[in-house]
Amino acid sequence: MRKQRNFSRRALLKGAAAAPVAATATLAAPHVARAEKQVRELKMVTSWPKNLPGPGVSAEILARDITRLSGGRLKVKVHAAGELVGGLAVFDAVQNGTAELAHTASLFWGGKMPAAALFTAGPFGLTPLEHRAWLENGDGQKLWDALYADFGIKPLMCGNTGPSMGGWFRNPVKSLDDLKGLKMRMPGLGGAILSRLGGTPVSMPPGEIQPALQSGAIDATEFLGPFSDMALGFYKVVKNYHYPAWHEPNGAGELLVSKKVWDALSDDEKRAIEVACSAEAARSLAEHTWRNAEALRTLKQKHGVNVLPWPADVVSAARKAADEVLAELAGKDAMSGKVVRSWLAARDHLAPWNDVALRAFFDARGA
Repeated sequence: MRKQRNFSRRALLKGAAAAPVAATATLAAPHVARAEKQVRELKMVTSWPKNLPGPGVSAEILARDITRLSGGRLKVKVHAAGELVGGLAVFDAVQNGTAELAHTASLFWGGKMPAAALFTAGPFGLTPLEHRAWLENGDGQKLWDALYADFGIKPLMCGNTGPSMGGWFRNPVKSLDDLKGLKMRMPGLGGAILSRLGGTPVSMPPGEIQPALQSGAIDATEFLGPFSDMALGFYKVVKNYHYPAWHEPNGAGELLVSKKVWDALSDDEKRAIEVACSAEAARSLAEHTWRNAEALRTLKQKHGVNVLPWPADVVSAARKAADEVLAELAGKDAMSGKVVRSWLAARDHLAPWNDVALRAFFDARGA
């Protein structure tokens, strides 16, 4: 019996000594076999001045989120307007391969695709939540994809600045006659309406607006809401700030992705971009809702800005002109017609619910 116990003890010690070597070999094997992580570097050009409160910062946050959610496989570097290409050249940059991504707004591309502006905002149209509902639950995203397909670009909503303001004016607008001959920075469909009201629409990237106001090259401008507008310093030049933004009740930003790059991504990488865009759309809308309220108070109380409603005749004329502009847009080509009809159908579909859920509630709340 003793001999058997000694043998068993020696065998046990021998096995124990060998075990760590075997375990180490077993654990090391997967590490040796695992492939190195492939990192794809992506350039993102933007239409915004660097770190502009609102869309400029939004681009930086989106880039970081895509990098993190992809586990570092997609490494995004942001180039502000003018660093790699001009603010209004970002669409072409993605199309021709100068950059893989762009953070911008669809309203800039009406010259390429007449209906593109509706994917940022449309006159007397969809609010931020209505717009997202159209994209995600209606056929908005499908039409957006189809519209950009011929340019080799995949579009995604990647931010929202919320409802805009009507614009900044050197002199207050007291009647429709005050718009006659007015040179105003107003791109997209709003500009087409302004033209019908007797004004002269001018298109320019955000970074050029304040100098143009200062020099007198333009008499008025619209951009976004109080948060971003205050950061660009418009109040230093003009003091009359009209509301509401009948031309832009929504402020959806877009991420342009090269279709060639998009198609080469894995499903997980595509999902990382989609999730980052969706999250940033929600985050930025919440931020602008809060910051616009703060900035509006500051503009009025600290900087002496006159916050003024549009005269009734301006709103009435603008609504009539908007109907004409949308009808004309729908007739430009088959794709524009599809987009306009879908957008109008979404507005009509959502209006009855908003009347009882929101309009009636705000009337009941009273503040």
